[in-house]
Amino acid sequence: MNRAWWHKIDFTLVLAVSTLVFIGILMIYSANGREPDSLSEVKKQLFYFLTGLVLMAVFTLVDYELWGRTSWYIYGLTIALLIAVMLFGHSAKGAQRWLSLGPIGAFQPSEMAKLAVIITLARFLSLHDSWTSRDILKALFYMLVPLALIFVQPDLGTALVLLAVTAAMLFAIGVKPWILLSTLCAGLFTAPFILKEYQKKRLLTFLNPEADPEGAGWNLVQAKIAVGSGKLWGKGIFMGTQNNLNFVPEHSTDFIFTVIGEELGLVGGVGILVLYFYVLWKGIAIAESSHDLFGSLLAIGIVAMLGFHVFVNIGMTLGIMPVAGIPLPFVSYGGSSLITSMVAMGMLGSIYFRRERIF
Repeated sequence: MNRAWWHKIDFTLVLAVSTLVFIGILMIYSANGREPDSLSEVKKQLFYFLTGLVLMAVFTLVDYELWGRTSWYIYGLTIALLIAVMLFGHSAKGAQRWLSLGPIGAFQPSEMAKLAVIITLARFLSLHDSWTSRDILKALFYMLVPLALIFVQPDLGTALVLLAVTAAMLFAIGVKPWILLSTLCAGLFTAPFILKEYQKKRLLTFLNPEADPEGAGWNLVQAKIAVGSGKLWGKGIFMGTQNNLNFVPEHSTDFIFTVIGEELGLVGGVGILVLYFYVLWKGIAIAESSHDLFGSLLAIGIVAMLGFHVFVNIGMTLGIMPVAGIPLPFVSYGGSSLITSMVAMGMLGSIYFRRERIF
């Protein structure tokens, strides 16, 4: 006997994601509390969330196998958009990553590229029963093309996400760990030759931010001060001094966890981590419950993408990771990031919805 459709939707996952978004909106408002137009980002983030919620529902109801059958079209469109960014993209803060959407804002195709690579690799890997070195090189090639286009924008953070996602998916289908480690070592060896000077400086600053506390190390030093000053319970909503006095840069986007740590304290920070752990755990459970390899790999890629974002973003806030310009999923301000994460949740929902399908 078939169950009602609403029994096939994981509402606890929707609730966890929505809770993260609303905490993010509250923190965004706090981060901009002393700005002349403090509600501007809040209104935009609410709009992005509602748009993402609709897309999440649509992607849940649409059979995820459609994305596998159209993966090459999705991949081709993504490459075209990344090339368009190089030719016509909007520049800001020394990077050219956005395509203008007029009054709506700007769209960042590199966010779409994450899902495009996950879908393409999941489709390619699911069609093979055994693996040769040539097959692995093909899989890497599908990742390296968008990675190269993203790297030159420059967007090192998103490039690293693609590497992490690919490594997780290759590991999931049984590629030997030593092969992945060898590839990583080769990448580290070439890094000094391809990284820009400011990117090298970020890495060196991460190792010793106190060496230049008022220059290159400012972000990391101030972030650690903000988080540490929150202590156990935090200073209270809107009461963060590091935040309100703008000591921490980008505190509504990349460094929003500093606002959480300062105003909500260790308890609030751990609460956020618990919510993320639940979302990632549900993603892994959905991967295990999928009736086919494509669905499992799709879910694993999404979990790897979100998990890497959370680890690196919070890690750079705490000073255990270098600054990579990676937003905190569902919490950081930004339409492209939030909508991409919501669409990813819709894909997970689609796999969960059809987990009992029998052929």
